[in-house]
Amino acid sequence: MYRIALCDDEQAEIIKTQNMLTGYRNLNPALDFEISTYENAQELLSKVQEGYTPDMILLDIYMEGKTGIEAAKELREMKNQSRVIFLTTSEKHAVEAFRVDAAQYLVKPVSEKELFALLDKQFEILNAEKQKYVILQTNNKTFRITVQDIVYCEAQGKRQYLHLSDGTQICVRLSLTVLEELFSQYEEIIRVGKWYIININHVEGLDSQAVQLDNGMKLYLPRGSYQSLRKQYITYYAGVLL
Repeated sequence: MYRIALCDDEQAEIIKTQNMLTGYRNLNPALDFEISTYENAQELLSKVQEGYTPDMILLDIYMEGKTGIEAAKELREMKNQSRVIFLTTSEKHAVEAFRVDAAQYLVKPVSEKELFALLDKQFEILNAEKQKYVILQTNNKTFRITVQDIVYCEAQGKRQYLHLSDGTQICVRLSLTVLEELFSQYEEIIRVGKWYIININHVEGLDSQAVQLDNGMKLYLPRGSYQSLRKQYITYYAGVLL
């Protein structure tokens, strides 16, 4: 079952969007999801802090107290990877939405046609992510690793160390080139210089010197790699936001 969180401080908007979500579910009976509603950002954030993990968050921007952008920033600081969709009355926050890894940005009033098309795409992505994994073997153990859980991989001689989002570290005896080929079908997994493979979904920021990852790790970039990495990063998220 998927979880959808709907956060808006206007009750009429909550009811309207909730009714459209229910209509979408009626058209897709094989798609199982539950809807939880929140009337302010802090209520949603508190629930997430308690362990609630929605797959998708439909989030208004203009709310009393914390704005939707502020809430999304806090969610990312909490390492929450939910797909955030902003529903708002203005286009001017689109760049800010990009900075907090928004999956989509719709301007109110949102029509049923717009929302249904968005949901089709988001559920397609969520279904695909559940099926994205790699099989690795080390020390007579076989690991089935979900791609979205991979933060980065670091080469140390003939060994490669995979660092996962839960803090786990897995060592495999493969060359970085072989590992790169294994991940080649996943556009979010990219090679950076001679020593690293990183998952763009876990990048919090980057500059000409280093990449900041959401597990707190900072990877210093080899000379000449920044422009290429920046281009791949922007291209990837531009595609996600389409």
